[in-house]
Amino acid sequence: MIAATRFSVLDRSRVREGHTAPEALRDTVDLAREAERLGYHRFWVAEHHGVPGVAGSAPTVLAAAVAGATRTIRVGTGGVMLPNHRPLVVAEQFGVLASLFPDRIDMGLGRSVGFTDGVRKALGRDKGDAEDFAGQLDELLGWFAGTSPTGVRARPSEGLTVPPFVLAMGEGADIAARAGLPMVIGDLRDRERMRRGVDRYRERFRPSAWAEEPYVVISGTVAVADTSERARRLLVPEAWSMAYSRTHGAFPPLPPAERVESLAMSAKERGFYEAGLAGQLAGTAEEVRRELEAVLKDTGAQEVLVTTSTHDREALLDSYRRLAALAGLDDGATRR
Repeated sequence: MIAATRFSVLDRSRVREGHTAPEALRDTVDLAREAERLGYHRFWVAEHHGVPGVAGSAPTVLAAAVAGATRTIRVGTGGVMLPNHRPLVVAEQFGVLASLFPDRIDMGLGRSVGFTDGVRKALGRDKGDAEDFAGQLDELLGWFAGTSPTGVRARPSEGLTVPPFVLAMGEGADIAARAGLPMVIGDLRDRERMRRGVDRYRERFRPSAWAEEPYVVISGTVAVADTSERARRLLVPEAWSMAYSRTHGAFPPLPPAERVESLAMSAKERGFYEAGLAGQLAGTAEEVRRELEAVLKDTGAQEVLVTTSTHDREALLDSYRRLAALAGLDDGATRR
């Protein structure tokens, strides 16, 4: 089952303690080059605003840098948060990308509207803007099809085919199904919720000009190392950052694992931290292979989008190399 599955990478340009945001962006571009060399199918970047621990605030700009630094891997966004932008501007941005890098650009789209009230206010948005995601999505796709009732024509987007994907959180699965679009769903820690979302999507899918059949991408952390303990340590920085954000309201840069392991945590912090470590796909190559086979059998997903972040860059690169090897990506040129 793994041999028939595409494997891709989503990098969120996480800032690391002792390093700068510009370094994080350059690390993303370097990781994309390595992902291409290893045979991963696509490389996506994310959108976050006003978050100290994330440098990726302009995904289409970063996607252009990634596409310019690579030759064959598909490049896209995971995703552009559509409620934050006018659909015409999003269409224009992807039209430019697809014109510069033909047949390599993906358009991953989400419905989040900022991490805090302050960020939403700065963006001129509120939580209610996410409620019209389906309408915003329809408007965006209309710019590519040339069906806008405004009489305006999107240049250079009109007539181009830029594959759209819906990031499915909550009702996102229904929106993706009604629109007949591929769906990206996470996270791997809640397998039952993921399976329900996938089943719901497949049951309600309507074929469209964009996709004749359902296409499911499952997304989450996958960490591979020579021992289970080392794989688990890869998860420590992100687990602590998530725990800190939930107890202090701020999402910090990734700390080194050894510093986290020496911290005295409150009971609440410890609970969130342990929850962040639980249920992830982490272990030796054989352990991860077994887990992946089980998840793929349960969901029938066609693709796995790996979102692993950690402080130790060399350990992260080693994890991606080990995953590529166990997935047989060296023979993966035909997966493109």
